[in-house]
Amino acid sequence: MQSAALAQENIMKKKIKYAIVPAFALALGLFAYAHQAGGQSGDYDPVTGEPKCMDCHTQERRYSTDYTRDETCVGCHGPGLSENYVSINERFRTPHDAKGGFMVASSADGATPVMSAVKKRSARQFNEMALVPAGEFTMGSNDWWPKSQPEHKESLGAFRIDRYEVTNKRYKAFVDAGKVKAPGHWTDGRIPEGKEYHPVVFVSWYDADAFCKWEGKRLPSEREWEKATRGTDKRTFPWGDQFDKNKGNTPQFGNEDTMQVGSFESGKSPYGVYDLAGNAFEWVDDWFKPYPGNTHSDENYGEKFKVLRGGSWFDCTNYKCGISSPAYNRIFFHPHTRNNNFGFRCATGAK
Repeated sequence: MQSAALAQENIMKKKIKYAIVPAFALALGLFAYAHQAGGQSGDYDPVTGEPKCMDCHTQERRYSTDYTRDETCVGCHGPGLSENYVSINERFRTPHDAKGGFMVASSADGATPVMSAVKKRSARQFNEMALVPAGEFTMGSNDWWPKSQPEHKESLGAFRIDRYEVTNKRYKAFVDAGKVKAPGHWTDGRIPEGKEYHPVVFVSWYDADAFCKWEGKRLPSEREWEKATRGTDKRTFPWGDQFDKNKGNTPQFGNEDTMQVGSFESGKSPYGVYDLAGNAFEWVDDWFKPYPGNTHSDENYGEKFKVLRGGSWFDCTNYKCGISSPAYNRIFFHPHTRNNNFGFRCATGAK
């Protein structure tokens, strides 16, 4: 049987354009994706100890498997997978086409005119922060994966959050100051051509945390990140409740890579924050722990994995486990993980 690393390379080689993710990150990545739904223990290789994700997640099976009927999925994804999967697809009206891809209706406001306008922004503007006022908001959802349950009220003081994801250009100052090594896909420490204002990726949680502290800021908490995205009307996406592929760099948009931050003017949140749905998953400060009142048992809870939010250009949709960009969706990875769709933004207090 193929090793997990080799099989993963075969699946992703058409998607990843720059560098192969280190083998340990691939294994962790597959582990986290396989555990998004239910967080069950899964099936492990007795020699390597790695989850045997590739027994199911091959190129062919990925599209042929119907998670609503396949009982073999339950071992890793949990007994509630079928019900949750049906609910998610019905909610966003995203039936699968013959190849298993999502068919999502597009809106009239395409991304091209928006993208032409965003190029006029200056480097200074890409460092701007948005003020999120104090107050109560709704966090979580009762009709999503168990790890995002229950829906509950939270209250926060005012804070500021980066209006844009941290860009390669902004991160390069950190590299040039000798604080961290350049991301692995930067050739000779240089930003990939034309990507100065794309979100920096291939950064671990530790890299992101150190950068924010170097700028005199910090990583946002899960609560801060979700409020900045949902506002006070508990919307599902930064722009509202209806999924729209032209409002974020998600897999449904079809770009298959990161894009310049702020490319989707109509996709910003109520507080004017961009790319909270798509482009790059974003590290937040929190460990992966259950919400208050969550009765779901998950062996991954605790201080082992850090949480990421927001979906990306390449996300769980490719494994037919639902749209990953809803504001209440959570994924978790080991904090040392680096890959081609993990980035971050920073936050501070209101003053």
